[in-house]
Amino acid sequence: MWFLPSRGGGGGGGRPGFAPPRARGPGGPPPAASAQLPTATGYVALGDSYSSGVGAGSYDSASGSCKRSSKAYPALWAAAHSPSSFQFTACSGARTGDVLSGQLAPLNSSTGLVSITIGGNDAGFADTMTTCALQGESACLSRVAQARSYIDNTLPGQLDGVYNAISQKAPAAHVVVVGYPHFYKLGGSCIAGLSEKSRAAINAAADDINGVTAKRAADHGFRFADVNATFTGHELCSGSAWLHSVTFPVLESYHPTATGQSGGYLPVFASAA
Repeated sequence: MWFLPSRGGGGGGGRPGFAPPRARGPGGPPPAASAQLPTATGYVALGDSYSSGVGAGSYDSASGSCKRSSKAYPALWAAAHSPSSFQFTACSGARTGDVLSGQLAPLNSSTGLVSITIGGNDAGFADTMTTCALQGESACLSRVAQARSYIDNTLPGQLDGVYNAISQKAPAAHVVVVGYPHFYKLGGSCIAGLSEKSRAAINAAADDINGVTAKRAADHGFRFADVNATFTGHELCSGSAWLHSVTFPVLESYHPTATGQSGGYLPVFASAA
């Protein structure tokens, strides 16, 4: 998701975890015609590294630099619920434009459920975290402020483009837009590293992106899934973190562990799905 230095509901049918297709607006077919449409049951998982499972290990070698993990929440949900089809196109480093150009092909009228995390890489959080880690508090706060301005002013339109495309290609799908957790427990156990003011600013940027994403999702009739409740008490500096701190290689830094995917992301997505 955000912090990579590199870029790279479904329909009914009695399947657990699926929600009914969204109601169509005034321009849609009349109820009788809608009732004759085939049941949509397939699941497509889109997004960035927080959906592909970077940090969880057990990567599918065929996914290459996308780093799709069998321990990521989409794969865990699919294994538990056996949708009629499962397409996993989320990719490490993805931005909104990458979703539009390379991830939407599996979407169609039989897609009943879609999940997505996106927006953090657009906002430049890889550079933000590098700046915060290496250049001190003043530079960190300035870079976070720049990212927050982007989130507020530019990101909404980019999210609209992705969400519009999903709706057009999978009109029957129940779409779950999944958020990002706070990275830091403030007043926690960390005695080195970033300043408390820098940690608070990074958490505030996460709040910004979640707020913008939730609003855009709601305006498109999508469901927003907030993971902060499940990650509370499991942030960095909590003593029981479900997120990696700085790792070597750096790819997995600031990403959920396998437990973060199964304990933090999966329950929230399953409830929203």
